[in-house]
Amino acid sequence: MKLLDGKIAIITGAASPRGLGKATARLFAEHGATVAILDLDADQAAAAAADLGAGHIGLACDVTNKDDCIAAAEAVIAALGRIDILVNNAGITQPLKLMDIEAEHYEAVTDVSLRGTLYMSQAAIPAMRAQKSGSIVNMSSVSAQRGGGIFGGPHYSAAKAGVLGLTKAMARELAPDGVRSNAICPGFIATDITAGKLTPAMKEQVLAGIPMGRAGEASDVAGCALFLASDLAAYVTGSEVDVNGGSLIH
Repeated sequence: MKLLDGKIAIITGAASPRGLGKATARLFAEHGATVAILDLDADQAAAAAADLGAGHIGLACDVTNKDDCIAAAEAVIAALGRIDILVNNAGITQPLKLMDIEAEHYEAVTDVSLRGTLYMSQAAIPAMRAQKSGSIVNMSSVSAQRGGGIFGGPHYSAAKAGVLGLTKAMARELAPDGVRSNAICPGFIATDITAGKLTPAMKEQVLAGIPMGRAGEASDVAGCALFLASDLAAYVTGSEVDVNGGSLIH
């Protein structure tokens, strides 16, 4: 059973080979969606889309630039006809302590994660409202819930917490138009961002705090995104779904 047959999905920050966005794009494509991969580099986005098979597209987009987001949404509609799903995956992190955060650090991290989520959503929402359907999936983090994680500094926690607030506010406002908005909070996931940054002792300490005893895989997050994007989650909006192996049990 293909859960996204005939759906058109935009996924931001999805060109990185081992990232959450690419894993999500791959799973969406397997479930029948046509995917538009957005990333900073046009060639990398196009190559990532080509990896998925024929019909998928890759576009350059800086999510911190509203004009870029609008142009990307318009290009997707021109090429593919509609927008059914938006996954706001683009984000960056910096492992800084509280007193080390300068203006440029704050702006870099919050601009991509929070402003980018807002701008790309604003670009896609008119098309979703017009068709009275759509699903927006925003990538937050366990860092937003527990005040820090393994790599992200306090400004990363703040940005990802902002994503949770924005997700719920969008859900409330968009629900009458048939558009859903949900967030995913990944825990420790083995991706390009985490690769090579942990000593064996650090990794052992991290895994000791995870009841399931392993790092998550990008596919674990992709599976959750598939559920939230699909009609299986037709009555789910304003939620935050934890994908963390039990490392934060409320």
